[in-house]
Amino acid sequence: MTHQNSANIRFALVCLTSLFFMWGFITCLNDLLIPYLKGAFNLNYTQAMLIQFCFFGAYFIASLPAGWLVGRIGFKSGIVVGLSIACIGCLLFLPAAALNIYAIFLLALFVLATGITVLQVSANPYVTALGDPKTASSRLTLTQAFNSLGTTLAPLFGSWLLFSELEHTGASADAVRTPYLLLAVTLAFLALIFMFLKLPSIIQQNKDIKVSLFAPMAHKHLSLGMLGIFVYVGAEVAIGSLIVNYIQEASGLNLTEKEAASYLTYYWGGAMVGRFVGAFVMQKLSAHTVLCFNAAMASLLIMVSLLTQGQLAMWSLLAVGLCNSIMFPTIFSLALQDLKEQTSQGSGLLCLAIVGGAIIPLFQGYIADTVSLTVSFVLPISCYLYIAYYGVFGSRVSHE
Repeated sequence: MTHQNSANIRFALVCLTSLFFMWGFITCLNDLLIPYLKGAFNLNYTQAMLIQFCFFGAYFIASLPAGWLVGRIGFKSGIVVGLSIACIGCLLFLPAAALNIYAIFLLALFVLATGITVLQVSANPYVTALGDPKTASSRLTLTQAFNSLGTTLAPLFGSWLLFSELEHTGASADAVRTPYLLLAVTLAFLALIFMFLKLPSIIQQNKDIKVSLFAPMAHKHLSLGMLGIFVYVGAEVAIGSLIVNYIQEASGLNLTEKEAASYLTYYWGGAMVGRFVGAFVMQKLSAHTVLCFNAAMASLLIMVSLLTQGQLAMWSLLAVGLCNSIMFPTIFSLALQDLKEQTSQGSGLLCLAIVGGAIIPLFQGYIADTVSLTVSFVLPISCYLYIAYYGVFGSRVSHE
């Protein structure tokens, strides 16, 4: 690799990290929207979880078309399209707040997530392809660390802006206007930047080769990886969505909503720290081993939280964020191994599996409503146990 090529790749990775930061920031704001709009519209847990259902449901609907689109127009153009759609989604929050209609908020979240889906399908395989395939997991984990920086800062920004307003004005949806208007301006600015950036091209599927959207599923490690992404995103989102209410109610600490929301930063902050550390650890240790260990620890921490009270119950659940850190990028890169010309379709299928963030939180919300909030956390435990299995067995590439 020449010095110029190396410099171009480093520059491209720096540009791409800004995207990972932005979609992490936007996704984490949902965890604050849930308790905020739950109060503003007097919703139960199941109704409030429609926020995640509409947001992550967009991945299910948009991922395969996004995989096809990116295969045709390229990764860079896909990034510009994704940023533009996400910008429109943010702007839809303005009429939603003005009309004070919950359904319009859900529509805005769906459009916003569609844009982020196109970004994910474009950026994740781009990062894995820029450099040595042997360090793809490490490289994607490092860029995902900046995604976690976004999820760490979002609760500080959102809890201050949303819940401070709530304390002064009471239940109202008006406070969402400012943060989402700022996000719309930022996304539009990034779209303009990426339109004019000169990024290195990487090998893509030949447009003359007809590859079925579902063809990569013939690879067992990809199809099992899709289930891994499904349960991982579902578990992470479900915990993040309910952790504010859990700290308030189940831990017995009797905190206010604003105080409980501030602790969300530790959940996502743990993921950020773990990704920076994991990027270096996986230079030395097998990605399979690290994935299994983290998933097993996440299951154990949730069980400790459910069986205890007070500070221990709260901090053991918050520590699950640290275990989450390397899971998404590791599952993603392991599932894309040896897909070659099917990589863009494989990426689309993996992003399709992000729909777990719509299904599992809704199911956990239903359990919380019908049984109890505490019992509902048994669901994420089962998700992490599957991920431990995938790390040891399911992610091995078959060369039959």
